[in-house]
Amino acid sequence: MFDQKHLKLAPRSVFVRRIIKSLGLASGLIALALFIGIAGYRWIAGFDWVDSLLEASMILGGMGPVNPLRSQGAKIFASFYALFSGLIFIAVMGIVVAPILHRMLHKIHIDEQDLQPKSKTKK
Repeated sequence: MFDQKHLKLAPRSVFVRRIIKSLGLASGLIALALFIGIAGYRWIAGFDWVDSLLEASMILGGMGPVNPLRSQGAKIFASFYALFSGLIFIAVMGIVVAPILHRMLHKIHIDEQDLQPKSKTKK
């Protein structure tokens, strides 16, 4: 995904860029999931915008529902949104942890001779 096993460890600036890119992708995924929840609670459950935001945020954050759901459609949406939120959590964690774990594993597998500076001798 990032570097091949036989390549040297990427410079710290490259690693920081990868972290920032991962955080940006994760933030975008969270924003999309939150939008889906807000829209569903607004149009399916009939909540106002602020209550829809609260409900979607609480479900997405793993805290649970706040307001009672009155219709069957709202309950079905809430159950699917809760399952969807669990999968989003797993995906976001994978996206954020991937560059860190990759760098750590890459560093473990670098040979000792790769870490030593190469001498510049003429033949």
